[in-house]
Amino acid sequence: MFVYIKRNFALAMEGIIQNKMRSFLTALGIIFGVFAVIAMMAIGNGSQEAIKEQLELIGTNNIMITAIPPSDNGDDGEEQEGSTSKKEKKSYSPGLSIEDAESIQNVLPNTEYVSLETSEDSRVIYQKKIINSRTMGVNNDFFRINNLDLADGKMFSDYQVENGINVCILGSNISKKLFLGKNPIGKYVKSNQNVFKVIGVLDKKIISQENYDKLGLKNYGNLLFIPMKSFLLRIDDRRKIADKDIVKGNNDRSNKIENYHQLDKIVVKVSESVDSESTASIIFNLLKRKHNGQVDFELDVPELLIKQQQDTQGTLNFVFAIIAGISLLVGGIGIMNIMLASVMERIKEIGLRRSIGATKEDIIFQFLLEAIGISLVGGLIGVGLGIVGAKVIASYANIPTVISIWSIFLSFFIAVTVGVVFGILPAQKAAKQDPITALRRD
Repeated sequence: MFVYIKRNFALAMEGIIQNKMRSFLTALGIIFGVFAVIAMMAIGNGSQEAIKEQLELIGTNNIMITAIPPSDNGDDGEEQEGSTSKKEKKSYSPGLSIEDAESIQNVLPNTEYVSLETSEDSRVIYQKKIINSRTMGVNNDFFRINNLDLADGKMFSDYQVENGINVCILGSNISKKLFLGKNPIGKYVKSNQNVFKVIGVLDKKIISQENYDKLGLKNYGNLLFIPMKSFLLRIDDRRKIADKDIVKGNNDRSNKIENYHQLDKIVVKVSESVDSESTASIIFNLLKRKHNGQVDFELDVPELLIKQQQDTQGTLNFVFAIIAGISLLVGGIGIMNIMLASVMERIKEIGLRRSIGATKEDIIFQFLLEAIGISLVGGLIGVGLGIVGAKVIASYANIPTVISIWSIFLSFFIAVTVGVVFGILPAQKAAKQDPITALRRD
């Protein structure tokens, strides 16, 4: 059997080599079809990996509540002097606060974590080194929700969190810049006129700039983290009125309202069995009521946004698949057309082979192998072009691509299938030729 296949395969390859240009032009449809399959699957796989990376960054079942400062929501709280029409005053809102987070935990018993964030620009100082950074007041749930691990040291203890002890955790980048590779644990740094003891350093996390921008994430490696209570006691609690605010109020006649939100952001992680969208609706109504009807906060469910992106990508992949399928169909039709023409050109050869003992099965097998051979050659060239094309797309179009072994095997399978399906008819036509009539043809 092996000798039989080898002999017929040699005859098929001889027929292809004798007509190199025609065989190449016949294979063009397969080349472009396989190229499209490889490139389409690479883009699809790359998009799926990017979506997985984004889900890992934001976490699953997270609901983000972001404070809207007065300068952003356009609320000046006062009637403009000299205006002919009165502007309706808005109700007082206490702003986004720790009490809001506690209310959410009480109303939603299925809450796993509630992250608190507030921050202020700062200059972090160690000995003679000064770095412009940002100091963030957080709780331990902040690190859990954002999947942040420590490279060294330990997280805030319950005692440090509850009593606002002057301790801090450094981002990986700021730690390297301040301590130049030395161990910072137990050392003291200064920020916003306060001294903090370093108890931990975050592990370095590699995140693309695209994801920083797309998901609105901060580069945590450049930040300094302290317990929330320590931030509110020693740096700034916007809900409290201090002497400086009274002096500023007496001197400032612009009626501009300062940011009154105690927190910049609350992130709620709920159980995976809970519908994030309906839970977000509950949180929205709760906060609106607590803020006296004022929507001075923005509520997002990033997972839903990413799933919408995933659905859109799925639609694009389907369109790509149709385009690739059409290319392969055209390529298959081209193979069938050329093979039918080849049968008419080689009728005398077919008659000669039949007259010296070749069976109909031999003729079918030879022409079928020729069609498969053309498809395989086109498939090989298409795979090469597909791999190169995917890399070019990734480099110049800034689209993530991932080439899998599975996509290459699939391309070869499609190429062989096209050769078999569209080579059967010409092979059968060749086998049906009458040997005597065929030998009489000029």
